[in-house]
Amino acid sequence: MALLERERVYDPVLRSIHAWNALAVVLLLLAGRAGDWLGYTPEAASLWRFHVWIGYGLALGLVARVTWGLVGPAHARLAALWQPRAWKTALRGGKLFSAPEGWGHHAPATLVYLLFYLLLFGMAATGLALAAIEQGRGPLYLWLGHDVVLKHRFLAPHAWMENAILGFVVVHLAALILHEARHGVPLAQAMLSGFQYRKTDREAQ
Repeated sequence: MALLERERVYDPVLRSIHAWNALAVVLLLLAGRAGDWLGYTPEAASLWRFHVWIGYGLALGLVARVTWGLVGPAHARLAALWQPRAWKTALRGGKLFSAPEGWGHHAPATLVYLLFYLLLFGMAATGLALAAIEQGRGPLYLWLGHDVVLKHRFLAPHAWMENAILGFVVVHLAALILHEARHGVPLAQAMLSGFQYRKTDREAQ
């Protein structure tokens, strides 16, 4: 049986930002689905106001992530997510679901993480525009406040990105479970404890 070694990889600030953004995304998805289901009711209106405030929280979390990605430790840096050589190798060899190697983010998956962040920024931007148009609030109110003519330009992309983000969440959680089952290395706990585990070359006696 292979032995495991561990190393503290993810710092507390990164883990806190990750938790903040993850919670914001889940709450936004739930509030959005519930608001659509309730239709034109006072309860739905309250949910949409809550949705907007959580959207502000996500926007702040994204700014924090970018800032920490520029000034934080090595494994928190945005540069650690830029690994085109690993992407090409994984795509050419068809090994997107390879066993984790080294420390930090799984190299082939970093491309997906970057695309996910772009989706989050896009959803936040279109969400702020819709908040200005539909609710007359937010930093874009002076430019877009109650401009219903422009609503369709933001609503469809916002809905599409919301569905794409929901798909990412499902796939991300499934990948964590499958990695642990197939490769025998605990991954899901890394953003809670900060520790990553890897198999060593030694074998248990």
